[in-house]
Amino acid sequence: MSTHTIRTLRAGDAAPLLAFEQANRAWFERHIDRRPDDFYSHDGVQAHVAQFLDQHAQGRLHPCVIVDEHGQLIGRANLKDIDQQLGTAEVGYRIGQQQAGRGLATAALRHLIDLAQNEWQLASLCAYAIDGNAASIRVLVRCGFVQGVAVPAIAIVEGKVVDCHAYALDLRSAGIDPAR
Repeated sequence: MSTHTIRTLRAGDAAPLLAFEQANRAWFERHIDRRPDDFYSHDGVQAHVAQFLDQHAQGRLHPCVIVDEHGQLIGRANLKDIDQQLGTAEVGYRIGQQQAGRGLATAALRHLIDLAQNEWQLASLCAYAIDGNAASIRVLVRCGFVQGVAVPAIAIVEGKVVDCHAYALDLRSAGIDPAR
C-alpha cells in the first residue's frame, strides 16, 4: 500500500478537492446520494470548503482529506454534526475509486475515532451505511461500530430510493482501540 497522510482540510485544498470529486463522481453516485451539479465547479467547491472551514471553526465539523505520497487528494473523512454538549458526532468518508479496497477507509475511520476521543473528547459516534454497501459496513464493523436501527428512504442512488442502517460506537467502552 502506498503511504498516505490524513489531515484537516485547508483553504488551499479546493482545487485538488474539485479534481478528486470530478474524477470520482460516477463512482460515488453508484454508492451514495449525488451532489448537485453546481457543486462540481471552482465556485461550488470553493464555497463548500469555506462552509466546512467555517463549521470547523464553530466546533460543529472536523473535515479531513487523505493525500498520497505525491500530495494527490485520494479521499475524504469527516466528523460532522459535532455536539459537544451531548458528546456525539457522525462520521463519513469517501475514498477514490482507484484507491478502494486498500484499507484507506479503515485508516480514515480510525483517524476520526482518534480525533473524536482525543481532540473533541466525544462519548459516541454514529454512522449510516446504505443497505447492500458491504464494503462500508465491513469498515464500520472492523472499527467497532454496532448495527442499530433501520433508516428507510435515506437517499436516492442511481434513481432508486435506498434504505440504510445506523451504526454506533461508544467511545467510553473499555477496549476501544482506534489502532486495532
